[in-house]
Amino acid sequence: MFNAARITANLKSVQDRIVAAVRRAGRKPDDVKLVAVTKYVDVAVAGALVAAGCRDLGESRPQELWEKAELFASSDMPVNWHLIGHLQRNKAAKTVPLTSLIHSGDSLRILQAIDEAAKTSSRRAGVLLEINISGDATKHGFALEEIEPALSKIASMPNIDVRGLMAMASREGDLDQARTEFAKLRELRDYLRTAAPAKVHLDELSMGMSGDFEVAIEEGATIVRVGSALFEGAIDA
Repeated sequence: MFNAARITANLKSVQDRIVAAVRRAGRKPDDVKLVAVTKYVDVAVAGALVAAGCRDLGESRPQELWEKAELFASSDMPVNWHLIGHLQRNKAAKTVPLTSLIHSGDSLRILQAIDEAAKTSSRRAGVLLEINISGDATKHGFALEEIEPALSKIASMPNIDVRGLMAMASREGDLDQARTEFAKLRELRDYLRTAAPAKVHLDELSMGMSGDFEVAIEEGATIVRVGSALFEGAIDA
């Protein structure tokens, strides 16, 4: 069971915190998009978020995205699906047609698979380039020294629209560490803008989750990926 009213209240609280962080940074409220991460909840709980006005939902696992997208497809509540977790090449063909944005363009091999899937489905795929900003060997993403040389190859993929960068802060770090890493991603984005081919657009910065999204906004995030803060106290154990 879940409490839809509490989910609505949580959503309002997160939205208010986003607005406050945006104002502290001297930015406009519509500069930041909230993606509600629904990977640990069922479709009914996700539906409560959509009913409350949050139409951008994120999933880490392609199979979960497929299942929820199919269930929402027959409803009158349109959803913009975001894949925020690692995508294996053999799952690209089914995932690409369902997503408005893939945050995890973490290697040339997966970007090539996304490009092929987009061609097959007669569409262009919106992607973010995932950067392993912390240098954690357990995380996916381009290493800092890899991304600039890869841009020309990425730009040659005709069915991909690169829209920006994505990163996750260190799991072991505190907010100061997260701030340092988010600032590093913003600085990398600003530098790459001077070197990127015209086809590669780097407007978006997807960074920040429930525990650090306000810091991410202060450091330039345009997309935050929030999960647990939206469901706190709303779902029975």
